Amino acid sequence: MNQKEKKTRAAAIVAALKELYPDAVCALDYAGDPWRLLVMGRLSAQCTDARVNLVCRELFRAYPDAASMAAAPLAAIEEIIRPCGLFHTKAQSLRDASRMLTEEYGGILPDTMEALLEFPGVGRKIANLLLGDIYHKPAIVADTHCIRICGRLGLYPETLRDPHKVEKALIPLIDGAESSDFCHRIVTFGREWCMARAPRCAECPLAARGLCEKRRREERRNG
Repeated sequence: MNQKEKKTRAAAIVAALKELYPDAVCALDYAGDPWRLLVMGRLSAQCTDARVNLVCRELFRAYPDAASMAAAPLAAIEEIIRPCGLFHTKAQSLRDASRMLTEEYGGILPDTMEALLEFPGVGRKIANLLLGDIYHKPAIVADTHCIRICGRLGLYPETLRDPHKVEKALIPLIDGAESSDFCHRIVTFGREWCMARAPRCAECPLAARGLCEKRRREERRNG
């Protein structure tokens, strides 16, 4: 499949997902607060969004803003976020990032990739999440759902697993105005249809429209 064909398929996938999920909703319940999304994005590393949402109810009751978390004892943060895993490292980066936001930016989250990557614990995935959700800029959040599903759909080789390379592969294929919502919809689609271990291929609404390269290969192989 050449680049033009991939772009045509990507547009059809975007349209189909928009039809399936008219409301593109972030799986993290951050209540519109940029700092909270920064915190929750960091906690989501190697942890489910559902667990992050649960843990953060207590975390944000204890520390409702960046200034309060910046002044918090590290051990207290660790105790609350322990269920999210990697709690020593995450607690340190959360407190340091909160201090940086408070002291260097006056509590206002910056709106560039370069500035966001300076925050402790923030990589391209979290930075893109923030740019897309908070500032409505073009952003591809190359999380595990996105990487797995877009490979299966045929937008790049299924063997490609590097998040940055996936991001670069998708940028020319997905309309920038749709990219952030597309990534949210892909997460929902991955939970409902295109699971990692037992995808519901026979019933899949994208496969039914001929939009899944993996399914098409399997059908050709099986005659």
